Amino acid sequence: MRQQANFLAILSWLSLDVVIGAMATLYFFQELLHVHLDWPAYGLLALAVWSIYTVDHLLDARKSKGLLSPRRAFHLRYQVLLAVGIGLAVIGGSWAAWTWFGWGKELQLTLVLAASMGGCRWAIQKMGPLWMKEVSIALFYVIGCLWLPLLRAAPEDLRWFSLLLVPLFFLLALLNLLMLSFLDREEDRQLGFSSIATLFPAAKVIQLIRRLAFVAIFVALASFILLPSFYRPFSCILLLMVLVHYLTFFQSTATATQKRQRMELAFWIPWLLLLI
Repeated sequence: MRQQANFLAILSWLSLDVVIGAMATLYFFQELLHVHLDWPAYGLLALAVWSIYTVDHLLDARKSKGLLSPRRAFHLRYQVLLAVGIGLAVIGGSWAAWTWFGWGKELQLTLVLAASMGGCRWAIQKMGPLWMKEVSIALFYVIGCLWLPLLRAAPEDLRWFSLLLVPLFFLLALLNLLMLSFLDREEDRQLGFSSIATLFPAAKVIQLIRRLAFVAIFVALASFILLPSFYRPFSCILLLMVLVHYLTFFQSTATATQKRQRMELAFWIPWLLLLI
């Protein structure tokens, strides 16, 4: 059990659980929009997600003062090695993107999207409002995973049935970030970091989490009942992911670390579509 806990901790510290979850999300949208993607798409997404999350964790670790969490201590200890890894990922990913896409419409639009995301993130950090941090990250996560399937989808597959599940996935991603923010609120407050959980009273944040979870559960159930049969597996996947988040977050016996790990692993659930 201890070895398993250590393995999950390292997986989480390296953001590999998030990377695998992002690849599963890409597969979810690929199947939803009837698009076939080759393995380079998954590799490029993995490199991009890992680089973004690792850079964010490194910056947090360097800004931290005083007692560090295990995650931030890990990044501070191995910051040189991780920085080299980020450099290799950026260089390798850029070369692979150029080789795979070529200087075509997809690569150009992807670069525009990346620049827009970076600009929005900078504007929110500098000018606020700070509560938009979690909202923007959830939005960027969903758009980033949806982007290539959306560009390659046939017009007849871009129905409102399919697009209805996109905001539901965004709601799930936002719920995940709010829960993680709440779990880290005391540490963030001590280290001087701002998040929605440090800006508002705990009771209001809990109330918001409950309401968003209930809305997500209701929409997932409604989509399962009302949408055509093709979309029911996707509705079930999203419902299961929301329920895992809700039950995990409000499980009093689990530690904050265990809750974080389980909620991140919940984003692996779309791989179940491989069995259908």
